[in-house]
Amino acid sequence: MTDLPEPAADLTARPWFFCGIGGSGMQPLAAILKGRGAEVAGSDRSFDQGRTPEKFAALERQGFTLFPQDGSGITSEEQVLVASAAVEDSVPEVQRAKELGVPRMTRADLNAALFNASAIGIAVAGTSGKSTVTGMLGWILEATGHAPTIMNGAVMKNFVSEDRPFASAVVGSDALYVSEVDESDGSIAQYRPGVGVLLNVSLDHKSLEELRDLFGNYLAASGTAVINTDNDEALQLLGRADNAITFGVEDKGATIGIAPGSHADGPVRQAAQVIDRRDGSTHALIVNMPGRHNLSNALAAIAGAHAAGVPVADAAAALSGFKGLARRFDIVGVSPGGVTVIDDFGHNPEKCRATLRTLKAHPGRVLAFFQPHGYGPLRQMGEELAETFAHELGPDDLTLLCDPVYFGGTVDRSQGSERIVDLIAKNGGRAMHINTREGCGDWLVANAKPGDRIAIMGARDDTLSLFAAEILSRLE
Repeated sequence: MTDLPEPAADLTARPWFFCGIGGSGMQPLAAILKGRGAEVAGSDRSFDQGRTPEKFAALERQGFTLFPQDGSGITSEEQVLVASAAVEDSVPEVQRAKELGVPRMTRADLNAALFNASAIGIAVAGTSGKSTVTGMLGWILEATGHAPTIMNGAVMKNFVSEDRPFASAVVGSDALYVSEVDESDGSIAQYRPGVGVLLNVSLDHKSLEELRDLFGNYLAASGTAVINTDNDEALQLLGRADNAITFGVEDKGATIGIAPGSHADGPVRQAAQVIDRRDGSTHALIVNMPGRHNLSNALAAIAGAHAAGVPVADAAAALSGFKGLARRFDIVGVSPGGVTVIDDFGHNPEKCRATLRTLKAHPGRVLAFFQPHGYGPLRQMGEELAETFAHELGPDDLTLLCDPVYFGGTVDRSQGSERIVDLIAKNGGRAMHINTREGCGDWLVANAKPGDRIAIMGARDDTLSLFAAEILSRLE
């Protein structure tokens, strides 16, 4: 989609305009370009609508110029417009850019250009866990003195400050670039990783056949592939890698694994001994996040950092200081009445399964509020989502759905959350639909009991975190 003539090394020479600058994929790229000296401005529909004002106030404090999404920010043919491939031609910025002949790049085009221009690019791919492992890897490299540049789709708590409350990017050296890479739009094919991590392969935005092809080509393009051999689909792609390091919690043949009998899992953190099976050495590991999937994520980060030159012992030790990510099993708090509220990004079957299993590993009823992240994804994976909620939750638990996220546009809205409730019931689970999020909040506050865990789940909507905090406040 790009017609930008310059090499990545010259990207900072031109002014940039981000359409949707507040988005989880856009904001970190804007921060990286600005941190490297580029002039960066942007617009966002949420800014115009007054949604998450604290985010946009923080961007303005950091020196970003924000415009209404009316085309007024596109003023010169020297600018480059960054806009998602899904942004329609009717959007004023796109229209104005065409009038002026302004070149356009997608988010993926820009990230791939920055990534491939670095001396070593470390990519994190897979259906689930990318943001967590990117944050873990970035923290290991930062803590061991490697000064990485990190591009993440989530806020990394280790890097949050008063000046940067939404730290989804870190501007480090040009030599080392750590980024999650996306298969949903096929853009994973643009990256040339020095280290390519593959966490898992499961249904999300594409069919499994398409995913196998995309991830297989990604491994073949990686200098060193880091592969989760606990995941059957990822294991089947091992032969596509020329040079590989494997990791696995269960796989006794994985290069980087867990020493038998060493794992202790608690409701907020876990401990284990990491074993490097090449020499039999073991190294203490503390992960300040619960759940088997986060133990696997930790091994992925350790193996990925090791492929980039960090000793296994140093990588394992650094993870004890990792504080986690916003909206990744983020415990908002516990009410005086003993109700725990958790904010979580779970939105596809794999992510939701991991969150629900973590919750069910410890006692207490689960009230899982789920806001679907669009009508299209609900059609694509609705049956699998319903099976996940029905099978992972028990007879006393409940899944509560509101209507899907809708910010405007021409999307087909004929199939909504009611269908998912019906499918959950057909699979033996308990579910309820209340069309508004506010109505769901009222129900949760009125019906929560001591010992319950309320999980606020969904994606593509930053206000879910505010909703979770509001639920906790009302319970108090």
